[in-house]
Amino acid sequence: MAKKILLLAGDFTEDYETMVPFQTLLAVGYAVDAVCPGKKAGETVRTAVHDFEGEQTYSEKRGHNFALTADFDSVQPDDYAGLVLPGGRAPEYLRLDKDVLAIVKHFFTQNKPVAAVCHGPQILVAADVVRGRSLTAYPAVGPEIKAAGGNFVELAPDQAHTDGNLVTSPAWPGHPAWLSGFFQILGASITL
Repeated sequence: MAKKILLLAGDFTEDYETMVPFQTLLAVGYAVDAVCPGKKAGETVRTAVHDFEGEQTYSEKRGHNFALTADFDSVQPDDYAGLVLPGGRAPEYLRLDKDVLAIVKHFFTQNKPVAAVCHGPQILVAADVVRGRSLTAYPAVGPEIKAAGGNFVELAPDQAHTDGNLVTSPAWPGHPAWLSGFFQILGASITL
């Protein structure tokens, strides 16, 4: 039986930061339950594409509809080997959901692998799991991490940072480093 990964998404989750890890984890043999509070398997969340086009911040465009693969209400955190927190707009409101925060806290109390990218660490801040940890995120999230007692690591967008069971990246250009780090903390090995 394949190890299961939980991916927490919501409307206007970042397109690449949701689809790429979802498809990559499936491609290497993991089962991935993509869930959203208030939604069931087969329903969709809308995504947003954040791009870096030379302005002072990212641009935002409508992305795809992303199909959820499991019911949020049936999530049992003990069933999962790891957790993925994509960025985008969704973390802004997912961090207000007490059940989301309880799930995130479970992964940290059990020292299970967690991968968060871009604005995904906003959920970690709200779950009060960053104190004393070093992590990165989209630069605009840095002040939140610092205020919550975390050590914000400034990195180029194509890099990732690992601290114990947590791997983070500033944005989707970091997917190769971020997913490689996630595979390492999951204990996975991919051979060619």
